[in-house]
Amino acid sequence: MDMTANWNDIKSLFNQSFKSSFHFSIATVTEDGAPHVTPIGSLMLGKPGYGFYFEKKLLMHLPLNLEKNKKVCVLAVNTSRWFWLKSLITGKFTTPPAVRLHGFAGDSREATEAEVALWQKRVRRVSFTKGHGIMWRNMIRVRDIEFTRMEPVLMEMPTLPWKN
Repeated sequence: MDMTANWNDIKSLFNQSFKSSFHFSIATVTEDGAPHVTPIGSLMLGKPGYGFYFEKKLLMHLPLNLEKNKKVCVLAVNTSRWFWLKSLITGKFTTPPAVRLHGFAGDSREATEAEVALWQKRVRRVSFTKGHGIMWRNMIRVRDIEFTRMEPVLMEMPTLPWKN
């Protein structure tokens, strides 16, 4: 499937995923070749095929894995109960329930003011919490990701396909 032609649909699914579960899953490869999956909430998608995420020391294995192997796979799942209930009742999905984006992470760099503002806007509803202060207040480092292909997660129930 064409990632560029479906980029708006991909971004929409990522937005639904974040709204319903507050995170995505990013898979990397350990030094010994084993898969390693990390929940990450700070991934932001931009122009077709590109995104970035904020990197904190809390995610200690993720940057270590990326030093040796830049390959990543990000999974976004729409976990909305309403989405799943509606799909189960009707016996079909109106959109794929999940998508995988495969690509390569860049080196860690300082975030721009615009990137920090975009992130703070995303999490402003929980800015009063202690967890926000610990995890998300001082986000200053990012990694760009270039996505090279997408893979919708299709289920046995009929799914309306994205454009090929």
